[in-house]
Amino acid sequence: MNAETEQSGIQKTLGTAAFIVALALAFVCIGNSSPSFWIIPKMGPYPSAIIRPLILGGAVFLVLVRYPVGPWLLRGMPSLKSAAWVIDVVIMAAALWVFWRYYTDVSEIEVGLFDFTIIHPLIALTACAIFILLCWRVWGTPLAVVGILALFYFYTGPYWPWIFETAPVIFIDSSEDLFFNLNDGVLGTIMGILIFTVFPFILLGVVLEQTGGGRSLIKIAFHLTRNFRGGPAHAAIMASGLFGTMSGGAVTNVVATGVITIPMIKKRGFDPAFAGGVEATASSAGQIMPPIMGAAALVMADFTGISYLTIIVAALIPALAYYASLFTSVVFEARRLGVEAVPDMQDDLAVDGQDIVNLIMIIVPVGIVVWTLILGFSPAGAGMMALYSLIPLSFFNSEIRRNPFIIVRALAKGGQTFCELLMAIGVVGIIVAVLGATGLPNDFAQVLNNIGGNTQLFLVLVIAAFAALMLGMGMPTLPAYLTIILIMGPSLQNLGLSVLVAHLFVFYYGVASSITPPVAVAAYAAASIAEAPPMKTAVLAMRVGLVKFIVPFAFAFYPVLLIVEESGVKFDAVDFVSAIVRLLLVIYLVSSATLAFDRKRLPAWEVVLRLAMAFGLLYIVPTIHWVVFAAALAWLVWHYMSAGKGAAAAAE
Repeated sequence: MNAETEQSGIQKTLGTAAFIVALALAFVCIGNSSPSFWIIPKMGPYPSAIIRPLILGGAVFLVLVRYPVGPWLLRGMPSLKSAAWVIDVVIMAAALWVFWRYYTDVSEIEVGLFDFTIIHPLIALTACAIFILLCWRVWGTPLAVVGILALFYFYTGPYWPWIFETAPVIFIDSSEDLFFNLNDGVLGTIMGILIFTVFPFILLGVVLEQTGGGRSLIKIAFHLTRNFRGGPAHAAIMASGLFGTMSGGAVTNVVATGVITIPMIKKRGFDPAFAGGVEATASSAGQIMPPIMGAAALVMADFTGISYLTIIVAALIPALAYYASLFTSVVFEARRLGVEAVPDMQDDLAVDGQDIVNLIMIIVPVGIVVWTLILGFSPAGAGMMALYSLIPLSFFNSEIRRNPFIIVRALAKGGQTFCELLMAIGVVGIIVAVLGATGLPNDFAQVLNNIGGNTQLFLVLVIAAFAALMLGMGMPTLPAYLTIILIMGPSLQNLGLSVLVAHLFVFYYGVASSITPPVAVAAYAAASIAEAPPMKTAVLAMRVGLVKFIVPFAFAFYPVLLIVEESGVKFDAVDFVSAIVRLLLVIYLVSSATLAFDRKRLPAWEVVLRLAMAFGLLYIVPTIHWVVFAAALAWLVWHYMSAGKGAAAAAE
């Protein structure tokens, strides 16, 4: 008992220490990103050589406390369980050593000449090993394995065939490529973007979730959709889209909104797996919904040099098209099941005055983000201004007035969430360093550039989509998007896509990976709430969200859908209307085909026919897509007339 009491005491102490460290990191990052405005002084940005290793040192500690590596590695050796803590202590000590050396050595490199010695590649490889191990522990196998393969390729590149062959690597100098620089290394530009630009929006989403805005948003969504046939399913789509743009995480969104929406969808008469699937696919798509887009637009803006406002404008039409497809899918499923609108609502979901007040906590910060960006603030500054507004606004909630410490806990939770994400970004940094040192993406792009043509572009898009889906399984969207765009970006651009279209295309498929079997993390989270078979839920989520896999191809071949000139084409109203009209018909055909129901059940051959017509509608040759358009309209008119006659005959 004494041993158990001692163990409990140690865990409590570590938990308290982790809370303090997470809160401290949150305040450090707030100071780092804060803009100068009115009476608010400008404190950051702090020197990169200081802030990056400081944040990463704290992040490793937080991750080790929440996800200890020792017991995980020794789980098959119970006799060594008592010594498992030694492994975590060694990892923490090694992390402090490599990050201290990063600070001291990079500071010297910035001052003048610096000679690398044999110890430097050992430091670099130790840092890489720490990130790979902790990424594996927190996020699973896929990205960690890619990081290992990248390191293996880096040192064995001279022995690979064809375009994969690289120049010989000098072992000592490899330390600069991997670690000791502020640009392409593990602690390079991407890590800097996350720390300076993304973290304020992670804090914003977590504070919003913890201070009551999320639940009020769900209740208002239920109120607005109470007269729809889909009822709670439509409410789930609306709430998940609005809340997901702030939270930025598919699983987080599922857990936050699904605990309320999924039981209500089931109660209305929908299958539990369908309820989980709708919630999962709506929650994952919150990351593609402007204006916040789960902070992805921020990284994209810094990475591409395209303004944040331009990116969120470009993302608007594809996002609305996708959510329109979800609404349409729910309508078809409601028809299939014979579900009718039930305006009555449960008492605990009735909208009261407090919910309207809480809605201010959502509208005002989002409005401030857009307003400050228009005024010329950086994305990081806009995020901080929104956070500054949200904290005092949260006191309109009586629960916060009773217990203001909720805000402190929210800031600490945001720090913890961010630190877990950094483990994945560290592995992305390894991949970035290797790709930059070897030049593989450019070599790959040159090979594909010799092919050219729309057919070849389609094949390269399929490869990029498949790679994003595979890498994104079980991973946060951001690392998957960054890794694939670094590898495939030059190839996509050489085949005619603009930088913006290429980045949005890959990002969409990174988002879609969270509902793609066999590792559909968002669908599995929803399945646990719905008490439904996980794989069935994942398959239904993919079927309901099939348009998410089509929309990126639509704006790749019709960039006018993105509205902005950065898409690679000037906006033309006629071309835009043409693309929109056909895309809406594609949504109708695909949504009905995936559920095999329209006004009546669809036979298998008609499902195939509708999918084929949807594909034809997006074909870029006008003489083909307009013929298909006319045929599709005629077919739907015939379907409605035959269904009406069948219903009349049945009534008689």
